[in-house]
Amino acid sequence: MNRFSARTVLSRAQRTGLMVALVLIGIGAILRPMTVLQTVVAIVTVAYGAAIVFRVLLVWAGARGEHLIKVSDADARAVPDADLPVYTVLVPAYREPGVIGLLMSHLGALDYPKDRLEVFLLLEEDDRETIEAASAVASEPHVRILVVPESQPKTKPKACNVGLEQATGEFVTIYDAEDVPDPLQLRRAVVALRRLGASYVCLQAELGYFNVDQNRITKWFALEYATWFRSLLPGLVALRMPIPLGGTSNHFRARELRELGAWDPYNVTEDADLGIRLARSGHRVGVLQSVTLEEANSDFINWIKQRSRWYKGYLMTWLVHLRSPRATIRQLGWRGILCLNLFVGGTPLAALLNAVLWATTILWFLDRPPIMEEIFVPPFYYLGVICLVFGNATVIYLNVLSARTMDRPDLLGTALLSPGYWAMMSLAGAKAAWQLIFNPSYWEKTTHGLHLPPSSPSSKEAADVG
Repeated sequence: MNRFSARTVLSRAQRTGLMVALVLIGIGAILRPMTVLQTVVAIVTVAYGAAIVFRVLLVWAGARGEHLIKVSDADARAVPDADLPVYTVLVPAYREPGVIGLLMSHLGALDYPKDRLEVFLLLEEDDRETIEAASAVASEPHVRILVVPESQPKTKPKACNVGLEQATGEFVTIYDAEDVPDPLQLRRAVVALRRLGASYVCLQAELGYFNVDQNRITKWFALEYATWFRSLLPGLVALRMPIPLGGTSNHFRARELRELGAWDPYNVTEDADLGIRLARSGHRVGVLQSVTLEEANSDFINWIKQRSRWYKGYLMTWLVHLRSPRATIRQLGWRGILCLNLFVGGTPLAALLNAVLWATTILWFLDRPPIMEEIFVPPFYYLGVICLVFGNATVIYLNVLSARTMDRPDLLGTALLSPGYWAMMSLAGAKAAWQLIFNPSYWEKTTHGLHLPPSSPSSKEAADVG
C-alpha cells in the first residue's frame, strides 16, 4: 500500500525529472522561444484531441448497455434470508447533524435482513453535534456509531479504514450521509457477485440525483452524472479498462479489499485510486444497474469546493500510478495506460486547459496577433480547429444524449448551455492544481442538506456546517 500512497504526491524520481524538464524548457525558451512554444502547443493539441476521441470511443463501446450487470427485482428477492451473507455498510459523515435523521430513514428502507446487516456510522471525534444527533436516532441493534480518533489526515478514506477494521461482513459498501439507495441494492450486489465469480471484486452502482430541478447547476450536474455512469463507465468495462470508482455505492468483497490495503487515507479521491489498484492487481470491476440517489450540489462555491477536491484527487492518482511507469504498463497493459492518462489524468487537465484554450481562441478572433500564426503551425492549427468545433459539439451532444436516456426532454436547453458548466470546471481545475502543490491532502468539506426548505430545522443545521 505504501508504494501507492499519496502522502507524498511526487516521488523523488518524479521531482527530479520535473526539475530537469523545467530547466531544459527554461533553457530552450531562452535560446529558441518560438520552437518551445510551438512544441508545447503541438503536444497540448494532440493530447486534447486524443482525450476527445477516447471519450467518443467509450460512449460508442458502452452505448448498447450490454456490459451493465442487471439483477431483476424477482431474482434479488428470490434469495432466502438464510442464504444472504453478513453485509457491512460504512457511512462516513462529518458535520452532518441536519441529515442524520433522513439517513436513518433511507438506510431503514434497505430490503435486507437486519440480523445480517451491520451499519457503521463513522463520525469524527471532534464532531460532537453529529455524534449527538446520531445517538438520538441510531437505536436499532445493527447500527453502531464508531468514533474516529482525532488524527491527521482527517479524510473520508481514513474513516472508512477504521470501519473496515471492525467489519464482519463478507461484503462491504459505502454510502454518504445524504444517499438514498435502491432498497434492493444490497441483494442485487450479492446475486451479481455470486454469479460473476471470484475475479470480480467490486461492483459500482449508478449514482443519480434527487434534486435535479433545484437550479441550473443541479441540472448540469445531473446530465454529467448520467453521461458518466450510463455511457463512460460501461464503455470502460466494455473495453476492459480500469474503472475509477465513485465515492459511494461501490460494493466490495471484504477479504480482497483488505488484502489490497483498503483505502489510501491521503488520497482525496480514494475511490478512483482504488479502482486503478484493483486493475493493477488483476481484479475486475463491474457496473451494477441499481441507482443510488444523492444530493446534487446546488451552490456555486460549494460545487467548486467539491469538484476541485475531485480533480485534485484524480491528479494525485495519476501521478501516484506513474511513479514506476514500467511496472504500471506491465500490470495495466496498453488499455489501462490509455485510461490512466486520457481519463484519470486527462479529465482534470482538460478542465484546467479549457480556460487557456478558450482565451486563445477569443484573442485570435478579436485581434489576430501575428505571433499566434507562428505558434500554431498549420497541421496543429487545423487539429486545434477540429478540437474546437468537433470537441465542443461532441460534449454538448453527449449531454443531449443524456437528457434522452434520462427521459428528460426538458433538460435539452440545459444541455445546450453546457459551456457555462465548463467554465465552472475550469475554475475548479485551477483551484485543484493550486491545492495539489500547497495543500494536497486537505479534504475540503462539502455542505449537504442545501436541497431542504430554508424554514426546516434540518436545513438550518446543514447550512451551519462545512
